[in-house]
Amino acid sequence: MGTNVSDRWAIGLGDFVIRRRWFVIIATILMVAGVATGARHLEFANNYRVFFGADNPELVNFETFQATYTKNDNILFVVQPRDGKLFTPSQASAIERITEAAWLTPFAIRVDSVTNFQHSWSEEDDLTVENLIRRGETMSQAELDRRTAVALAEPLLRGNLIARDADTTGINIVLQYPEKSLTEVPEAVAHVRAVRAEIEKAFPDLTIALTGVSMLNNAFAESGQTDAMTLIPIMYGVLLVFMVVLLRSLSGTIATLLVIGFSTIAAMGFAGYMGIKLTPISITAPTIVLTLAIADSIHILVTQLGLMRDGADKITALKESIRMNALAVTITSVTTIVGFLSMNFSDAPPFHDLGNITAAGIAAAWALSLTFLPAVISLLPLRVRQQRRGGGRGARALERIADVVIGRYRSVLAIFGVVAVALTAMVPTIDLDDQWVKYFDHRVPFRGDAEFAIENLTGLYPVEFSVEAGEAGGISNPEYLENLDAFTAWLRTRPEVRHVYSYTDIIKRLNKNMHGDDPAWHKIPEDRKLAAQYLLLYEMSLPFGLDLNDRVNIDKSATRVTATLDEVTTVELREFLDTSAAWLRKNTPPAMHASPTSASVMFAFISERNIESMLRGNLVAVILIAVIMALALRSFAMGALSILPNAVPILMTFGLWALMVGQVGMASATVTATALGIVVDDSVHLLTKYLRGRREKGLTTEESIRYALRTVGPAILTTTLILATGFAVLAASTFKINAEMGLLTAIAIVLALVFDFLFLPALLMLGKNKPETDNVVLVPAE
Repeated sequence: MGTNVSDRWAIGLGDFVIRRRWFVIIATILMVAGVATGARHLEFANNYRVFFGADNPELVNFETFQATYTKNDNILFVVQPRDGKLFTPSQASAIERITEAAWLTPFAIRVDSVTNFQHSWSEEDDLTVENLIRRGETMSQAELDRRTAVALAEPLLRGNLIARDADTTGINIVLQYPEKSLTEVPEAVAHVRAVRAEIEKAFPDLTIALTGVSMLNNAFAESGQTDAMTLIPIMYGVLLVFMVVLLRSLSGTIATLLVIGFSTIAAMGFAGYMGIKLTPISITAPTIVLTLAIADSIHILVTQLGLMRDGADKITALKESIRMNALAVTITSVTTIVGFLSMNFSDAPPFHDLGNITAAGIAAAWALSLTFLPAVISLLPLRVRQQRRGGGRGARALERIADVVIGRYRSVLAIFGVVAVALTAMVPTIDLDDQWVKYFDHRVPFRGDAEFAIENLTGLYPVEFSVEAGEAGGISNPEYLENLDAFTAWLRTRPEVRHVYSYTDIIKRLNKNMHGDDPAWHKIPEDRKLAAQYLLLYEMSLPFGLDLNDRVNIDKSATRVTATLDEVTTVELREFLDTSAAWLRKNTPPAMHASPTSASVMFAFISERNIESMLRGNLVAVILIAVIMALALRSFAMGALSILPNAVPILMTFGLWALMVGQVGMASATVTATALGIVVDDSVHLLTKYLRGRREKGLTTEESIRYALRTVGPAILTTTLILATGFAVLAASTFKINAEMGLLTAIAIVLALVFDFLFLPALLMLGKNKPETDNVVLVPAE
């Protein structure tokens, strides 16, 4: 029988690689070394904004808000004495020291604490504005208790910078970064950590936690660095064990380690040259490349070792292995690359980076497994034991599975259909949840500190409203202030709201101050000019750095209301956003219909945005993979058929996840396309062997199914075990998104294997009476 185009190409490639083996090895090393130099450009991004595309509507809204008011990247000290007594002279001294040291934080533009809170009071016609606590170590306990009572009575402090039970306080630093260097956030974090260490040494009875947006940004970088130092070594260890057990060949293990190592190095060098900034998501690319890169090498080596056990010499077996596997390895690599490149449809740029880095690594692994691997293996000693006739136990077990499916294929289809429908029906019950505090596990210090703050002081999920008055100076209009005060009061009735910071609390306090501190005057001024004068007088009394620019815009036409929410889910947060927007529409003039924004709001929509954008990516991936399969198999029907046993298990994976976990974050959007690109590999190998049996060997449908499972089934089992284990390793990530992505993909890979071994043969049995006459196929001959 004549050879086809793919066979001739593979034979020529094998001959060239073996003949010019030293040239191939040296050229590979030089090229990998050249690409590897790009890794020097790699840096870790430390800003949560990298998760949002430039045209993301929530990001655009938030940046517009921050352009109006002071940019609110912050670091929050949370301080709690172990004996429960907060403001003793000693504790007051510690809070003042932290406040003073906080001003020295790089890029700090404002520091707020209970001690430097601008307490206003009047004496006759004079308004006095001063620090609530100054030189607290010299104050009597009675005076400190009186000032603590003032703090607890102040709406701007209670539940914000002092706990309602007065056992915890906070010092908030507002930072404005030039954003010229990735070292800016680490510099600020290093300073506050040094301050914490110094204070804890001087005041050992204090517990101090650090949280806030800047600590969140730093946690993203630290989480990525932790994963890089743990997941990659774990993955190398797992792969080494697999190769030693499965190959039982030192030479094969060494050659494969070199291939996956070079593939990973090439991928990260590519990332450096592309200017990609590493995130906790993209840093998993080396682990994924390590997992995927080994599959090609395993197929080539297992086939070679099998041929040598049948009596072939090393070089002959190696060339034949290249001929038999070149096309299948190429198809599987291309489909996997398509799956990962489809991640560029995601609304979150880190997934673009992960897809592109991984695609580059897969391309490198494909090239190296067909060139560098055979060249190295041809030089290394390789010995095997003769194989007994009848095949191994694995092959015989798979033939028995084939007999069961062939005999009961209609029952198999019915059972799989019922299970698939039942699990797929559970998919809509999954809740999308992206609480950024819970993105990290407790190995990242930010998680514990953030939970300490939520439990003891205040919420960490702010929602911002820029409420317009409709005219310059309009914030002094009594009608505007009354509506704003009503909105503030309504927010404080909401069970999910921990604290509300509103300008109306300031203006009501000033009105009371200017009326002899009479509590009856703690209300909105009735005269616009009077309200404007109070504001002017108050602003003139404020010290540098503690003005109202972060609460009132420049032309006094809008004020900022901050509602700090408790630990709410994404669903609960979005319900709050809808409810608050509806309240404003119903109860205030059109100018006051503010659009809520904040980092929390951005993350509340990130899963939905990613799912919407990835629907297009999934569609493109499915079409391209189906076309690739149809062209490779020279059969439109087979191309379409190959998608069904791979797409359905992915839907079942989410149904199973709905039953086991019930919640998923932004990782869900990208799993479908990437998993499809990976799991279709098994179908490629099974269908090519099946068609070879039908077309080249003239076997019946039943015999071709047995032949396919017997010949390629053991290798599929091996690679599936490696892939599933590799992605399961991501569950050890400190970053929740990576852990979810890894576990979902691992489950999909296992379910797809079950479908390929049971459901796909049953589907093929439906067409058992249809003759297979197309003998011109792009499948490797045996």
